[in-house]
Amino acid sequence: MRMKLQRFPTKSAISATKHAFHSPQPVQSLQGIPKVKLTDEEFMLKLLDRRWTLPTPDTKIHQIMLSAGEVTDGGQPFSNIFPWNNTNPSLGANTVEDNQEPSFYIVRDDLLHPLVNGNKSRKLDALFPLIEDHSVTDVVTCGGCQSAHAAAVAVSCAERRIKSHLLLRGEQPQIQTGYNLISTMYGNVTYVPRSIYASREKMLKSHADRVAGSSGNVIWLDDILEASLTQKSDSLNFMQKDANGRYFSRNVVIVNEGAGDVVALLGAIRLAQYLSQDHLLGRERSLKFVLDAGTGTTAVGLGIGAICLRLPWEVSAVMLAHTVDGYRQQEKRLISNFKRHFGFRFVDSPLNEIDDGIVHWVERCRPRKFGNVLEGEVETCQRIAQNTGVLLDPMYTLAAWEMATIFSEKEAKEDPTVVMLHTGGTLGMFGLAQRYSSYFCKLKDEVSS
Repeated sequence: MRMKLQRFPTKSAISATKHAFHSPQPVQSLQGIPKVKLTDEEFMLKLLDRRWTLPTPDTKIHQIMLSAGEVTDGGQPFSNIFPWNNTNPSLGANTVEDNQEPSFYIVRDDLLHPLVNGNKSRKLDALFPLIEDHSVTDVVTCGGCQSAHAAAVAVSCAERRIKSHLLLRGEQPQIQTGYNLISTMYGNVTYVPRSIYASREKMLKSHADRVAGSSGNVIWLDDILEASLTQKSDSLNFMQKDANGRYFSRNVVIVNEGAGDVVALLGAIRLAQYLSQDHLLGRERSLKFVLDAGTGTTAVGLGIGAICLRLPWEVSAVMLAHTVDGYRQQEKRLISNFKRHFGFRFVDSPLNEIDDGIVHWVERCRPRKFGNVLEGEVETCQRIAQNTGVLLDPMYTLAAWEMATIFSEKEAKEDPTVVMLHTGGTLGMFGLAQRYSSYFCKLKDEVSS
């Protein structure tokens, strides 16, 4: 979505506004909190003025150069495309691109952390400081057997001496590998029958109650965020006394599957602000972002960041797990929650101008039931890895790569620049090698040049 750019205030003007933020000039009140007219830049300063899990939002940006061969999306797609990776591309607002050869930028969030990377790292960026601030002792969450989210939560909890309790769908595999192995090493894993897992909210609450016991307290992550914003932390009863006058021994927080809560949007918004710096992708260039979508939370967060910063960015998310109606409902829910939690400080929000959503939800090149891998996709990932040094997985990130390739071919002679966000998840290859062993056994030792 392209939006009209506006000039931002000077640093001195922003500083003056920050000092005057609590001055008595309310527009109206919501739950006793005054609305104050803020510019876009001032709103972002307030929104992102918090502790983060990642010390900095920095990430590497590479450029994938594509051959001049025709891109096809029928039969065995992309078999005639042999990309190479420019690991030190020209960036900056004044960059002049040579569009004679199709290419796209790739944001290497897969390199953020050896185990907690990609969109999982961004989703947890604002989450764990919030958890630490409220004296949480235990985290309960859920995911599939090879859930990257569950593994990321387990590792992040262990680094902070917090206990994680992971409810994984289905049966324990005969040999534990990939994210399943990481989850087991770092967290407390319970395998849940699919019939019970289908009622996620009931399942999570029931398990959290068992973890808390008679002397513990259970709260949902969204309620912690609500309390922190309204400065009513005592409403959580954390570190408070129970009916018998004893302090709670365990404070248990429930995090939804995939960290699909509104707080997960903040890390993606922080990333958008980082990428929009003049020496990187800038604020004025038209960009077409592409990423794969599981829950769709990262795509919505990136879209909200672009809208709030009034960037001429279009976010396209390749649908993997739901129908377009399901993703649009998720998008609507997240935007509504974001405006409810954070919009009270932002009177003239550009989000109010959005009628048709902020994310373009697109089908993957070869649609299939979620979780399935098709013939030839593992070989495609191998060819890309050997030519570029970028490791993709056929379940998630290959879908974004293929769409970025198609967009790059179409946009080569036009204005928008294509940018793929690498959402990580490559440890999932180990689990896929168990399920699709025949595909991996057929891998060739060499790639044709």
